[in-house]
Amino acid sequence: CLPANQERFAKGKLVTVQFHPSAQVVMTAGHDRSVSLFQVRNLSLNPKIQSIYLESFPIYKARFSVDGEQVIATGTHHRMFFVYDMMAGNIIPIPKVRGVEEKFLRNFELSPDGSFMLLIGTSGYLHLLSMKTKELISTMKVNGRCTASAFTPDSSKIYSYSKEGEVFIWDVRSRKCLHKFEDEGSLEGKCIAVSKNNQYVACGSSSGVVNLYTTDVCLKENHPKPAKAIMNLVTSATCVTFNPSTEILAVASRDTDEAVKLV
Repeated sequence: CLPANQERFAKGKLVTVQFHPSAQVVMTAGHDRSVSLFQVRNLSLNPKIQSIYLESFPIYKARFSVDGEQVIATGTHHRMFFVYDMMAGNIIPIPKVRGVEEKFLRNFELSPDGSFMLLIGTSGYLHLLSMKTKELISTMKVNGRCTASAFTPDSSKIYSYSKEGEVFIWDVRSRKCLHKFEDEGSLEGKCIAVSKNNQYVACGSSSGVVNLYTTDVCLKENHPKPAKAIMNLVTSATCVTFNPSTEILAVASRDTDEAVKLV
């Protein structure tokens, strides 16, 4: 296959590559302040559909909404974020979310049912927004600093991983902490993922170790034993993700080239 973004290579580091949830489209976004959409056409050229340029806004993360009608993009050093309405072709700046006191907003997660956007703030704050209105619903707080969060497939719970290696499990409806557990041997939490069938939770830490837990022990025990500890990465684990059928777990580190393992 030719490179997906053959028709417009980025001029800076790419931070996001994501397939559209329902159309034959791939999105790229990165530090050159642009979001580009390309049609995916097997082996032939992948024509560029469009590029959106966000002035003085190097992108930290961009994601399609669950319905595929919007792109949400956060910047590297901004408290605002952008919503691109693909149907109307409008770029909507969200200058400041009322009730969210953060110097900058970078990392976020979207709930699988399309209802919520979770902003991962500094000092352990997690801000739950309505996806429809982009207004604050509630704020939660973990001990220490939160480095990563993941919704469960039914969008009823959130797993939040702290820099100190603790995982907090939140009930989305009541916004109460249901349980917390320590990730075994974690010096610093980096990334977390929940499998699509809700059977497993994977926690990746700065040592490169990825611990795989079954969700039932995560909800009961304070020091659960991992079902498996994956030791293949030698640098910090920065990405863990399950495939849709929960048969493969991908673990990766952005700290060195070609550090991607399929388990």
